[in-house]
Amino acid sequence: MNGIGVATNPGAAGVAAPAGTVGNALVHARGLHTYYGASHILHGIDFTVRAGETIGLMGRNGMGKTTLLRTMLGIVRPREGTVTIDGADMTRAAPYTIARRGIAYVPEGRGIFPNLTVHENLVMAARPGLDGRRAWTLDRVLGTFPRLGERLGHGGAQLSGGEQQMLTIGRALMTNPDLLILDEATEGLAPQIAGEIWRIIREVKGHGIATVIVDKSHAAVTSVADRNVILVKGRVVFTGDSATLRADPELLQKHLGV
Repeated sequence: MNGIGVATNPGAAGVAAPAGTVGNALVHARGLHTYYGASHILHGIDFTVRAGETIGLMGRNGMGKTTLLRTMLGIVRPREGTVTIDGADMTRAAPYTIARRGIAYVPEGRGIFPNLTVHENLVMAARPGLDGRRAWTLDRVLGTFPRLGERLGHGGAQLSGGEQQMLTIGRALMTNPDLLILDEATEGLAPQIAGEIWRIIREVKGHGIATVIVDKSHAAVTSVADRNVILVKGRVVFTGDSATLRADPELLQKHLGV
């Protein structure tokens, strides 16, 4: 495939929901232990993404953020724990099955098809949402990303980094998802282009799509996120709203180094 943030760990900072409380959970990951070979990466993590919720997933490099996303998406299998989507157990499901449940993924590195045109990259992903809606059509995506409309005949490899990121997000939206996951949303982009990506993320949020965002710009993440989660060595050390996080500079310095 080219909770998130309820901490139940004892001692985690912020206000944690009671264990097992998932409300209108879209995705619920519980007790995840994930390994790469002998390396134990995730240590019993519980996370929930609720319908329409925007969550900032934070932590220094190597703390388990991408592994958590890949585990929930079925790209990596947990050794222990469960992942449910709309209440259905998807722990052992293939990534394409999870994608069909309304989950769209914008991976680190973008993952566009370089030999296809912008138009082909977009239309190959087009499908209605789970409820049959087609809110995100080609015309709407091109209206949201005017740069792509100017480059419909260009190959993916001919685009700048910022244009490739716009293409990847646009392609994900063409699936009319319930949840959009963005891993390193603005990595390597010029400030002006990064600002455009954050504008688009706010627009997506405004249309009720749940979003999980990983990005090194913690100020930008907290400006849009409803909840934030910090991982340290595969464990949740904080879960809470943006105001709570911004009000604790010592916590930011300790775990994020900002």
